[in-house]
Amino acid sequence: MRIKITSDSTCDLTKEIVSKYDITIIPLPIIKGDVSFKDGVDITPEDIFEYVESGAGVCHTAAINVGDYQEAFRPLASEYDAVIHFTLSSGISSCLQNAQLAASEFDNIYVVDTLNLSTGSGHLVLDAAIMAQNGAAPAQIVEKINALAPKVEASFVIDTLKYLYKGGRCSGVAALGANVLKLKPCIEVVGGKMDVGKKYRGNFDKVILQYVADRLKDRDDVDYRRIFVTHPSGVPKEVCDAVIKAVRSFGPFEEIIESQAGCAISNHCGPVCLGILFYRK
Repeated sequence: MRIKITSDSTCDLTKEIVSKYDITIIPLPIIKGDVSFKDGVDITPEDIFEYVESGAGVCHTAAINVGDYQEAFRPLASEYDAVIHFTLSSGISSCLQNAQLAASEFDNIYVVDTLNLSTGSGHLVLDAAIMAQNGAAPAQIVEKINALAPKVEASFVIDTLKYLYKGGRCSGVAALGANVLKLKPCIEVVGGKMDVGKKYRGNFDKVILQYVADRLKDRDDVDYRRIFVTHPSGVPKEVCDAVIKAVRSFGPFEEIIESQAGCAISNHCGPVCLGILFYRK
């Protein structure tokens, strides 16, 4: 049985993983000025950072519309026995609703709410792709992934609230206070929605290692099969290397995958942001 795995571009999987498992990525719209671009196709996170830093304005993300989903699904539905599509959390975007409406025109498309974002979603997409390659049936894949979704632990630490503030996601007072105090908030995905967790204080390269320790140290519920270290391009290599070294020190992870955040995460978090994303048992 031929099964196609597809996902919104928000899953932030590496090009190598997407290629290896033949995953089709449907790009999220990114609005810059009055023009709509496609995430990872004709706009990059670096384009967003340059635009914001120039003072020209801010970019905005939008849900993939029903028509774009239909256009993406149509050729796949006729070529494959089944298509399983993964969307950004329904608690964050209307992508799920739009994908379900588009899928209703076909009898072999399944739509899964990841209840997550970035490589929190990426974990689920990758596991589905592995199951598909191993010959699992579509219903079996969907059932397994729905059971795994609540076990994903996803969080990020943000260096500055500038991008959230400019995008209307936090107040000017909060942003000013955080910058004055050098606060680095941890953004967590809880129940499919983004929430603010611990607020760290100090330089990013120091607090990010404390964040890793807080997430992994002295826990007995971490699934050590795989962990993603995900960040935009503005995080220095030495900081990423230090994080990966710290992750190794806290548990015998079978896979540590470093990936770059796409336009959706980068647009809200800015160039310096990093998260570790893994499963709980």
